[in-house]
Amino acid sequence: MRPTWTGVYPAVTTKFKANGELDIPAFLKNIDFQIESGVSGIIIGGSLGESSTLSVDEKLKLVEVLQPYRDKVPVLMNIAESSTERAVEAVKLAEANGADGFMLLPPLLYKADADETVAYFKEVANATSLPIILYNNPVDYKIEITIPMFKALLDVSNIEAVKESTRDLTNVTRLRNAFGDRFKILGGVDTICLEALLLGADGLVAGLVSAFPKETVVLFDLAKAGKVDEAVKLYRWFMPLLEMDIDPKLVQYIKLAEVYAGIGTEHVRSPRKILSGTERQKAIETIEIALKNRPDLSTC
Repeated sequence: MRPTWTGVYPAVTTKFKANGELDIPAFLKNIDFQIESGVSGIIIGGSLGESSTLSVDEKLKLVEVLQPYRDKVPVLMNIAESSTERAVEAVKLAEANGADGFMLLPPLLYKADADETVAYFKEVANATSLPIILYNNPVDYKIEITIPMFKALLDVSNIEAVKESTRDLTNVTRLRNAFGDRFKILGGVDTICLEALLLGADGLVAGLVSAFPKETVVLFDLAKAGKVDEAVKLYRWFMPLLEMDIDPKLVQYIKLAEVYAGIGTEHVRSPRKILSGTERQKAIETIEIALKNRPDLSTC
């Protein structure tokens, strides 16, 4: 199934056993709940999916176990590599093993300039026939994909969308003014996701959706239906949880929220450690308050 780049695309967490191995049953339990909740696609191996700790074989394993779901939602694999050669190899292997598309980061570790970054995107895109969403997050990855860079990518037909995570909401309007509907725009920062949608973003690549998919999908639906008052009410309930998405320990926070929501495990790979002490207690208090006051979505 090809992505439409509309709706909600969870960047799902990767589930591990206590010994560090992939926990496929726990992973699929969460995926089932995502799909039942109405998400539009699944993104595996992203930052929230602890990409840097996963081997290529493990990412391909996640693609493999999601094959039965491909008639329901597209399965997208994140490409986060430090060399063009490895990125090209990754997309070829993933396409051969059943991926439906890719989320593509700029090259990691080396702060490539604009020409180098555009060349990287083009070479990776030319290595696959599958659709690609670029991840524009200069806050975390130090390279911004600017309007002139997008202009240089106009003729790369399978670069279809952007995960807009610059934290600059005016970028939604800049992209629309410059390119119309050529690139689909998906809000990529949970704490400004409603604002992005109201400014015209086509969808969301979300984090807390991993623990609260129904609320995220309803928020999207309300925004797109123009039900702003209802959307704002739900957003205000959601915000203390959404703040977890912009913390350096977002993986640990969101995995803890998944545990309390009954659709995840808390195991992480080192050097990460699960939350402890005051940090953990504050997170639990936030989650428990949210669960106690969880809105009745049937009235939305």
